[in-house]
Amino acid sequence: MTRVFITIDTEYSSGLYTGPGAADRADNFARSIACITPQGPAGIAHKLDLLNRYGQKAVFFVDPMPALVWGVAAIEDIVGPILAAGQDVQLHCHTEWLALAGSANPLASKATGTNLADFPFEEQCAILEFARAALMAAGAPAPIAFRAGNYGANDDTLRALASMGIAYDTSHCPALVGRGACRIGLGQETRDPVGHMGVLEVPIGAIGTLGGGLRHAQITALTLREMLGAVRHARDARRSSFTVVSHSFELINRRTMTVNHIVRRRFAGLVRNLATMRGVTTGSYAEMPPALRLTGTCQQPLPATAMRTGMRMAEQLVSNALYGAI
Repeated sequence: MTRVFITIDTEYSSGLYTGPGAADRADNFARSIACITPQGPAGIAHKLDLLNRYGQKAVFFVDPMPALVWGVAAIEDIVGPILAAGQDVQLHCHTEWLALAGSANPLASKATGTNLADFPFEEQCAILEFARAALMAAGAPAPIAFRAGNYGANDDTLRALASMGIAYDTSHCPALVGRGACRIGLGQETRDPVGHMGVLEVPIGAIGTLGGGLRHAQITALTLREMLGAVRHARDARRSSFTVVSHSFELINRRTMTVNHIVRRRFAGLVRNLATMRGVTTGSYAEMPPALRLTGTCQQPLPATAMRTGMRMAEQLVSNALYGAI
């Protein structure tokens, strides 16, 4: 069986932050976590309901850094419903919150930065220790897996995770090598779980592009047809796992608070189709984490076709025109 890891980065928005008050926190929760709109719910409760309806598992990578400005209760409101639904909570971390924390910044230097990779090893350790403690204070079990905010990790991040006993990282995005914030020392050819710097690195899934590159498996980046094709391709190649990325807020436009019906249908269609796909199951790190690939063969991604690419470009054009950016 190929395990599909539906991973959901679950986070308040530092970009929407306007102050430490309860009203600001409630508004940010409404826009980034609950996502309740006039067209219906589209946040984590909606996703939890879909997962429960079709008997599927997902991994919610929860960012506890907003506890610096709003306290642990802000994270409890996220962790509680996820655990109550029987889903997996693991650790996420957006360091942008350090700049908003003022004297609450846990670093002795009070340094700030956009990504974990902006900090030296010792400060990364301190940030990650704070984040883990805050997540557990909010009721989560001790995390065994991690994803950096913006994928912005480097090899020191993985060393820090290993020193803390966190065994899995999933910050490496092969499709964004050289273009994104990730500085982990792995290339586009690393597309299956691999041991690196003391942890098991679990890459984000990808498909091929017409130009010979890669496109990452994120709900907002691929059509439903491409995602399902990529999963079938991974299954037929006997790959042990395939990772898909979503976010707590990406089924809506957070500024207008309207549902993006195209992206919401993608997520629902993914969960529904995976429930009946032969040779495929969804997984969690808590119950059955990804496994090291034992062969050195680089597995090729789902190849691009002009038809699939054209359909995606047309769908993205309509999505952006009707619903705008998230």
